[in-house]
Amino acid sequence: LRNTAQAQLQLNMLDNLAEESGNPELTEELLYTKTDYFYIFEQKKEGDAAFNKLISQYREKKEYGKIDECYQNLIAIARKANNISLLEQTYEKYMVWTDSVKMLTAEDKLGALQQKYDSSLQTIQEKEDQLSAKQYIIAGLCTLAAILIAALAFLAFLVIRFILLNRKLKKIIQTITEHSEQQTGFIQSISAQMEPTLDEMSKSVAGLQITAPRQAKAIQARIDALKQFGNHIQELSLLENSLLETYEAQSFNVSSFCEKVMEQVKEDVRPDVEVTADIPKIEIKTNAEQLQRILLHLLRNAAIYTTSGKIKLEFKKKGAHICQFIVTDSGPGIPVEKQMAIFKPFTEIKDLTDGDGLGLPICSLIASKMNGTLSIDPEYKKGSRFILVLQV
Repeated sequence: LRNTAQAQLQLNMLDNLAEESGNPELTEELLYTKTDYFYIFEQKKEGDAAFNKLISQYREKKEYGKIDECYQNLIAIARKANNISLLEQTYEKYMVWTDSVKMLTAEDKLGALQQKYDSSLQTIQEKEDQLSAKQYIIAGLCTLAAILIAALAFLAFLVIRFILLNRKLKKIIQTITEHSEQQTGFIQSISAQMEPTLDEMSKSVAGLQITAPRQAKAIQARIDALKQFGNHIQELSLLENSLLETYEAQSFNVSSFCEKVMEQVKEDVRPDVEVTADIPKIEIKTNAEQLQRILLHLLRNAAIYTTSGKIKLEFKKKGAHICQFIVTDSGPGIPVEKQMAIFKPFTEIKDLTDGDGLGLPICSLIASKMNGTLSIDPEYKKGSRFILVLQV
């Protein structure tokens, strides 16, 4: 009808409806209607603006087919309106667009290719990074393998060396054992040969008792010392060769046992010396015979060197299976520098009539065979204190 006012009113109503709906498709359809309206009423500038806005929307979305459709629709509008200038202008723009769309398509393809290329480069870089990481891992594993091989080689060397040293040590132990057995046999042979000679000497000394009693007594003392020395040497050798063999153990009352031991040393104690015992009435399990030997030796030594004061025997429980026998005297004591040597044989050369010095070494070996230790208390200064520790 070419009613400008009525058409404008309808167009405003459509504009409001499209805005309220928020539907993009309706907004695009409205742009067609506005373009048609502007060109019909020869508002070329406004028509171009509406058409270009529509074209720009599709171009941003890269919907080139819809842009082509827009040009065809605009050509149809120009034909319908018999608007020759619009028709020519639209054809010109359409032709330009047809050429440009080819370029845009090429650019899009080039962009896609560039994107694929960039993606390929990124993938290659990631693969290279992964390969480098794997190379580092392989290098680390090779280094670790080399270290392990070197360690195994060194370990093999140590094992071979240990085997060789062990064989050598076995030969040395075997040689020492053979020599020790030979030494024991030799000592036993010498002792056996000495005993009848010493017995004959004792018989000869008996004849001197009347004519020279002092000389006879001195000679007899030396003969007895030699006999005791021979017995001690033999026993010491036997103990050294049987340290791994333990004594049989039996249970007994330690209080009754110690009372009997104390009775045996009363005659050796001087009149001015007090003998005391602190022994609880409990049961222990060890070899009573060997324990008696050690305690008798310690108590008799204490009796020899203690001229006044007291001698004390104590028993202490130090755990479920550990106990102590303690012999304390108020004698002159043993110098600190000599305390370590008293348990070792042949550390001092002296007259055999004064003792051979083998009693404590023998007692120490007996204690070892009883799963124990014999030691002297270095901190005790008022005499001597010997401590026998046993596992019972």
